[in-house]
Amino acid sequence: MTINRISSNERLSGAVTFKDLVFLSGQVPGEGQDVMTQTGEVLAKIDALLAAAGSDKDHLLNATIYLKDIGSGFAPMNEVWSAWLSPGMAPTRTALQAELARPNVLVEISVIAVRK
Repeated sequence: MTINRISSNERLSGAVTFKDLVFLSGQVPGEGQDVMTQTGEVLAKIDALLAAAGSDKDHLLNATIYLKDIGSGFAPMNEVWSAWLSPGMAPTRTALQAELARPNVLVEISVIAVRK
């Protein structure tokens, strides 16, 4: 059994593959000031990590979305999320409100996928 770790540091790996499964840690935005911009930044990071792991957004199995304020953040995040997904390729998904690691982070997303 081979476990491959991608973009690792002393605390975590950006992605871990095992057999045909790809697990991404929660991805957070860079400098975006609003939920829509931050969601786009996070999805770009997810695209890059999935590509490094031999997968893509069309092979998502599950997503967990953490929002700092679900009341004000859910609709704008969903707008960007829905535009990003390919038609008919939506994964299972959970969205919830959570205290996030930094005060300026409004959204964090983790996913599980399969390799292509």
